[in-house]
Amino acid sequence: MYIVDDDASVRHALARLVLSAGMRAEVFETVPDLVTRAGSEEPDCVIADIRMPGTSGLKLPGRLAQRGHRPPVIFVTACDTEENRAAAKRARAAAFFRKPVDGQALLDTIIWAVDTAGPAPNHPSDPISFPRHRRTQ
Repeated sequence: MYIVDDDASVRHALARLVLSAGMRAEVFETVPDLVTRAGSEEPDCVIADIRMPGTSGLKLPGRLAQRGHRPPVIFVTACDTEENRAAAKRARAAAFFRKPVDGQALLDTIIWAVDTAGPAPNHPSDPISFPRHRRTQ
């Protein structure tokens, strides 16, 4: 599992969540960091912020595809707009969450995304669901 977010506290909170569920996680501050430092093995899943300095998280699926990797990508953002949702769909996102993210909903989505990811990419006309998960107190 790769986690990409420019906010260190978010990166580490997401990593702790993933680790608490028995999954391993590698964290990166930017898209270029992930692309240059990630191992050659394809990750099971990627959690990426959309808005980051430099390269947007929305560019990540394409960058990974150039390296021959097509893992499911789950986007998280503090800026939930129709434009970001549409851009995430075009980027073939597995899911889209608004920050703060409900931890259990994110873990359930990771498991679903990994279980449903096949060896071939989805057909572009396949529907993608973007649930509006919110953290509840």
